Amino acid sequence: MTGPNAEPLLDLQRLGTAIRRRRRLWLSFGLVAMIAGIALAILLPPKPTAVALLLVVHEGDQASDSGSLVKTDVAVLQTTRIAKATLDKLGVTGERPEEFLTRYESVGLTNNIIQLTVGASTEDEAVRRAQALSEVFIADHLARIREAVDAETTALDERRAQAEAELAEVDRNIAGTPTTGNQSNSKLEELFARRSDLAGQISDLTQRAKETGSNLPRITAGTRIVDAPHPVPASFKMTLALNAGGGLLIGLAFGLTFAAVSGVVRDRPVLRREVAAHLGASVIAQLPAPHRGPARLWRRSKAVAERKRVAATLARAVRGETRMVSVLELGCPGTAAALTMEMAGVLADDGPVVIVNDLPGQDLAALTPETENEIRILDGTALPLPAWPREHHLGLGSVAPGTPWTDVGALGAETVLVVRAGHASTLWLHTVARQLADLRVPVIGVVLIDADRKDRSDGTLWDGLHTALRGRTAAAPAVSANGHGSTRKATPKTTADLPTERFTPVAPVRPAGTER
Repeated sequence: MTGPNAEPLLDLQRLGTAIRRRRRLWLSFGLVAMIAGIALAILLPPKPTAVALLLVVHEGDQASDSGSLVKTDVAVLQTTRIAKATLDKLGVTGERPEEFLTRYESVGLTNNIIQLTVGASTEDEAVRRAQALSEVFIADHLARIREAVDAETTALDERRAQAEAELAEVDRNIAGTPTTGNQSNSKLEELFARRSDLAGQISDLTQRAKETGSNLPRITAGTRIVDAPHPVPASFKMTLALNAGGGLLIGLAFGLTFAAVSGVVRDRPVLRREVAAHLGASVIAQLPAPHRGPARLWRRSKAVAERKRVAATLARAVRGETRMVSVLELGCPGTAAALTMEMAGVLADDGPVVIVNDLPGQDLAALTPETENEIRILDGTALPLPAWPREHHLGLGSVAPGTPWTDVGALGAETVLVVRAGHASTLWLHTVARQLADLRVPVIGVVLIDADRKDRSDGTLWDGLHTALRGRTAAAPAVSANGHGSTRKATPKTTADLPTERFTPVAPVRPAGTER
């Protein structure tokens, strides 16, 4: 955050709300991935496999070995040389060693145990290939050890031959050196010392050459197949369950990640406090989104009752107005039209109601409720309507992108915004607020559609009483008689401080000495 009132870079409440609101998306991802996993298990069933266990003895086996020797064996098994030798042993000519490498795997279970898993078209073929692969590796392992022993023995023999040749030269020098004289005695001492050293080297090299191949019989006898290749039974139900479960988890993970990232990146306010702050008007009511699918059949009565309750609240707020009041939608034309007709039904108890429908695509005649007084529906060409004290005038329009703003002011001197949560961007909400302010159209309040059920944020602007219903009771109604014998509130005198006319600003009570 860069200031005391700045928004955090990551709002956890907004993130959680975005994930909840897009639950259909990430659940769909999970469902599609699960179906894909099931289809994969049905269309591409696992191929038959055979498993074998090999005991591999090494010349340098030690109890403290960390598994480096068996890792080397596993790496050798994954070479094309072993794969080619196995194919040659099997007599297979139409398969490349690189392709065969993808059909088997080796795992070091302990320092000396290797597990081979070989796949093939049939169980018998898998067992045959596993047997051939095991034999080829064991033969290669023993051949490498023999080559190492032979190479070491040859090197020791060569060194011993060199030492013996040098010893023979020293013996010839000893035999040709006179035995009298101080200088001769000193040279003889050097020659005898060298002769003794060479004799020790020859003896040591001879002993090492004999011991070099002493472990070969133990390695040859110990390295073998301890568990013969056998087919592994593949359970279709288990494969189906694993594929379905894995697909579901992967789909949910991807869907949740996508929902979280898009919720952070998308700049579309959802919370009540965000919508109120960007529109500069308090959220005075909220309604659920129209149900889709079969749910609308058994939840229709509840939705209608909720809409009637909100319509009654709005009707009480605008009852007695001599000026036209508009209902402007943003992202929910159907709900706004139904809400307007419900308001007209409540206001019709006091007298005739005239509705100017400037919302394309909405047939208000089909939504007209049965009332004692007449509800007339006119199109936008009837604007402006002449003032008629005995009639309630309502305007229905839109503030969606592409709205002709010059007509919005003619729909009503005051307005109620019906906004769908998460539909419009922050920039467009600011545009709506600026255009209504330029038209000098006060906003009575915002009816939020499809609000998050777990949203506990406050949608009230405490510094703007003109956007709250509580401020409409601040001014006492001035009653006058009209020529038709009915009493209506007199039109308040317009001041230069719109849109706060008729309202007395109220701020929350703060303790003395605290900063705002």
